[in-house]
Amino acid sequence: MKKRKGKYTNEPIGKIKIVDDFLPKPKDLVLKEETAKITISLTKSSLDFFKNEAAKHHTHYQTMIRALIDRYTSHYI
Repeated sequence: MKKRKGKYTNEPIGKIKIVDDFLPKPKDLVLKEETAKITISLTKSSLDFFKNEAAKHHTHYQTMIRALIDRYTSHYI
């Protein structure tokens, strides 16, 4: 995958709103809980990221993706 180079200018960027980072680190996405089977299509780059991180932490990539989605939804419930 080719990286695109950004085009930077010296212009003002407008009003900025800083949002707290509520997403967990990949190592914190290793938990067990009751599950339901679904089908989901992910980009290859996202899937490769989770597979690599899962290998580093000796777990399954599906578990990490599930934990990420659980953390995201719990933030908005």
